[in-house]
Amino acid sequence: MRVLVVTAVTAEAESAAAGLAAGQRARTGPTVLAGGVGPAAAAASTATALARAAASDAPYGLVVSAGIGGGFRPHAPVGSLVVADAIVAADLGADTPDGFLTVEELGFGRTAHLPPAALAARAADATGALVAPVLTVSTVTGTAARAAELSARHPRAAAEAMEGFGVAEAAAAHGVPVLEIRAISNAVGPRDRAAWRVGDALAALRTGFERLGPLFEETS
Repeated sequence: MRVLVVTAVTAEAESAAAGLAAGQRARTGPTVLAGGVGPAAAAASTATALARAAASDAPYGLVVSAGIGGGFRPHAPVGSLVVADAIVAADLGADTPDGFLTVEELGFGRTAHLPPAALAARAADATGALVAPVLTVSTVTGTAARAAELSARHPRAAAEAMEGFGVAEAAAAHGVPVLEIRAISNAVGPRDRAAWRVGDALAALRTGFERLGPLFEETS
């Protein structure tokens, strides 16, 4: 089974690729793609890669959305890893006087993808990650009020990022299962660039993918 790993930016892709190379036993490993920032770019790049692979008679059997992200206190501290048991489009819907309505509640579609539970659990066991929902947002949270709102609507959510749901939508359209793994660089809440630990998160991402390499080879 071929594995496609999709990140947002090059630094994330390089960390994932370095980890896979360090833990690789087979001659060839997963393909790592920096697909762009946000759900739309992620969906477009993932769908294109999946279509090209299928057209060349070498389809992918698993897609992994990966990168750094914000962690919800107290579930996911900086430097930790989260493997999604649900990939949730947290701001896809409508604001109303009575509160936020999801696109599902509006009757227009879905707001969550569920990765294969057994595979997500094995990925978490391999990496020491927390298994919990990961929220996809188009606008990164930068206030305490917004963090509280998201936590109230998604009390089990452990991480926030910008690409997972887009990757999952593309994977679902091609009938391919999806995972999401996030390394935590900052707490979700008031925007404080000085408190971000991007380097630590990228190092955690690299270590996580080094440990995931044997799992991907085993599922091939």
